[in-house]
Amino acid sequence: MDEVMTAADALSRNQTTASSSSPSPAYLLPANISLLSAFLACAIAQFLKLFTTWYKEKRWDSKRMMDSGGMPSSHSATVMALVVSIGLQEGTGGPTFAIAVVLACVVMYDASGIRLHAGRQAEMLNQIVCEFPPEHPLSNARPLRDSLGHTPLQVVAGALLGCIVAYLMKISN
Repeated sequence: MDEVMTAADALSRNQTTASSSSPSPAYLLPANISLLSAFLACAIAQFLKLFTTWYKEKRWDSKRMMDSGGMPSSHSATVMALVVSIGLQEGTGGPTFAIAVVLACVVMYDASGIRLHAGRQAEMLNQIVCEFPPEHPLSNARPLRDSLGHTPLQVVAGALLGCIVAYLMKISN
């Protein structure tokens, strides 16, 4: 009879194995360089938005670290770090690399196309609502978020950042 292993069985087996030996530092930190590269590129891009906002608007805005839109694109940085890291680790001939490239293309197209135009529409709608008379039911509506997408330059900057982070992670490993 075939034996079926449930998730609970696998978890208890892993806990037994882990408790029988002392945890090594490699066990505590994830060893997936591609995943770490992607998350690090995203974090760096979000952090850099503080400085690009200050350069453009001459004010510090810590909320920019959590917002979408702006320079550089953290979405592009994330997916390009993933693509480059997978390419450097596994080569460019496998299905994992192909999936990462297609994902990156979709994300960057969406960031510079659909989300950018949705943000511009939100900006126009906010202007229209501001012109409503005070008695209009929508005159007190909360403004729509208009910083949704990225310009092509912001996408390219994010993609370059992702490439650099992945490369540096690979050579430091």
